[in-house]
Amino acid sequence: MLIEVMLAVAIFAIAVLSLAASVENVLQAQLWKDEDEKVRRFLDGQMAQIEAGQIVLADGETKSKVEGWLPEMTMIARRQQLKLKNEDNKDIPGLYEVTVEVTWKSGNVPQSRELSFWYSPRQGI
Repeated sequence: MLIEVMLAVAIFAIAVLSLAASVENVLQAQLWKDEDEKVRRFLDGQMAQIEAGQIVLADGETKSKVEGWLPEMTMIARRQQLKLKNEDNKDIPGLYEVTVEVTWKSGNVPQSRELSFWYSPRQGI
């Protein structure tokens, strides 16, 4: 009888430990999901501001520290003019490719995401 009780307690303890590990994994996955959502919102906002002309980029690379979003978050924005031609084989002026890259630390692990898009700056309206 004592052996049966000890075996039942051991099985129950293993089940509880497994459940605790599962809960920890779920919490970590939720943290990663929340970080990813914050970064996606940040990148979407940066794209909207660049397209609206609120952020003016020069050709090349611009690096800046981002406060208030995630730990040690930095943004690198790159802009380069595209060399495209239309159907008449003439250059298409004023068309740029922009890449916005965000890096941050999740725990002690460096993370990064980037967003690339084309845009044409607004000419004087």
